[in-house]
Amino acid sequence: MSDPIRTRQVGAVLEVIIDRPKANAIDLATSRTMGLIFRDFRDDPSLRVAVISGAGEKFFCAGWDLKAAAAGDAVDGDYGVGGFGGLQELRDLNKPVICAVNGICCGGGLEIALSADLILAAEHATFALPEIRSGTVADAASVKLPKRIPYHIAMDMLLTGRWLDVQEAHRWGFVNEVLPADKLMERAWDLARLLESGPPLVYAAIKEIVRESEGSTFQTAMNKITKRQFATVDRLYSSEDQLEGARAFAEKRSPNWKGR
Repeated sequence: MSDPIRTRQVGAVLEVIIDRPKANAIDLATSRTMGLIFRDFRDDPSLRVAVISGAGEKFFCAGWDLKAAAAGDAVDGDYGVGGFGGLQELRDLNKPVICAVNGICCGGGLEIALSADLILAAEHATFALPEIRSGTVADAASVKLPKRIPYHIAMDMLLTGRWLDVQEAHRWGFVNEVLPADKLMERAWDLARLLESGPPLVYAAIKEIVRESEGSTFQTAMNKITKRQFATVDRLYSSEDQLEGARAFAEKRSPNWKGR
């Protein structure tokens, strides 16, 4: 059998491909493998950006492998490091993640996509949360989706399990770009290279501020920033990179970001 998760590193970009025919569904072992992959991505200073997609042309990811679950692959809340799919609950992931949705994206697959920072989708991609039909709850989506798109649209998806085509997903704002299938990964890599060339300490500060301020008032969050109470902000304000940014601007050249 082939490896259910394929990875490759090009420069500072890590590509992660879910490859579990036919539906790229994720069982317990695969989820735990993904957790280790994204933990190592988080902790490896040589990596700056990740791209996640699915193998084949039909499925990005169908979510939890119900056939494996029915055969006894039960879970007591332990999907591995980072929770289901390795991304949803991974603490301190302060690097950009791009999701390239190459087909059907449903259930836990949609929850994985929602864990990324940018979502690109092929023209034939479709989206749904069908958990309601199998008598369970799309837990992470129930938390995230109403914060990302209009409440009533999110509740429609959660309560009925209906499918959205890619244009509707784009219209509601949880897909950044819609692309022809044969251009999807090319665009994902173009975007990854753009981010790879950017300031990693700034990306880290952006991600921590956005994540940790979600439940705060504006002024509370601003006070934490100005008082350097976010670890990534404190590191940024004391870094060589911040000085390099100012020098590059003054010297009218491209900055040389070192991540320190």
